[in-house]
Amino acid sequence: MMSVSKTAYYYKAKLKPEDEKIKSYLLSLINEHKRWGFNKMRQKALLDNKTWNHKRLYRVYCELGLNIRIKPRKRIPKREARSLAYPLRSNICWSMDFMTDVLETGQSFRTFNVIDDHNREGLLVNASFSHPSISVINCLEKAISTEGKPLQIRSDNGPEFASKEFKSWAQRNDIELLFIQPGKPAQNGFIERFNRTFREDILDMYLFSSLPEVQKLADEWLKRYNNDRPHESLNGLTPNLFKRRKKIAA
Repeated sequence: MMSVSKTAYYYKAKLKPEDEKIKSYLLSLINEHKRWGFNKMRQKALLDNKTWNHKRLYRVYCELGLNIRIKPRKRIPKREARSLAYPLRSNICWSMDFMTDVLETGQSFRTFNVIDDHNREGLLVNASFSHPSISVINCLEKAISTEGKPLQIRSDNGPEFASKEFKSWAQRNDIELLFIQPGKPAQNGFIERFNRTFREDILDMYLFSSLPEVQKLADEWLKRYNNDRPHESLNGLTPNLFKRRKKIAA
């Protein structure tokens, strides 16, 4: 048998008074600086001439549950470089992207923009406070119901476009998804040029008081863009006029 001292068996660690000082100090920091992590707090302690051992400081920091969870960055596939090909007819390839702006109240909103690469026709500009995958799918299905289904859709690597839900929808509808390389917006140049015009004509031109106001102005602008605005890339024709002439020629 092995004998164990009663004092060792019943021993309970006593909280040292210094730990209480550390707790009080860390809690005072976290009340003023909600997003400070351990390193920032340790640096502040050094500036305040606190001579606590950093291991002890970290132990108390963890006991208080002050650890800030660092969300790991999702690794985006490198993707294959694709040339920005010009489609020979409508509904071969659509391009889509998001834009962000704010209302007068300071609340941010996003617009979901889609164009046909063939004649640069703006298919939709949908304004909303959020655009999850299901919203993107609903918008595209609405466009498909009036314009027909594209063979391909080009986009960046946003989580709404790279989600399993959206990929499954595209697979069910036999639509190929073309993802540009991360950090290469020029590979989605058609929609980027469309976005620039929309920002100059609408987002930078007006102060919006509500989301319906944004949508109303966007819808009116889209009609003018498709029917009245000539494009140099379309030999000076508007998107709709270019499409009509292509159909006649075919």
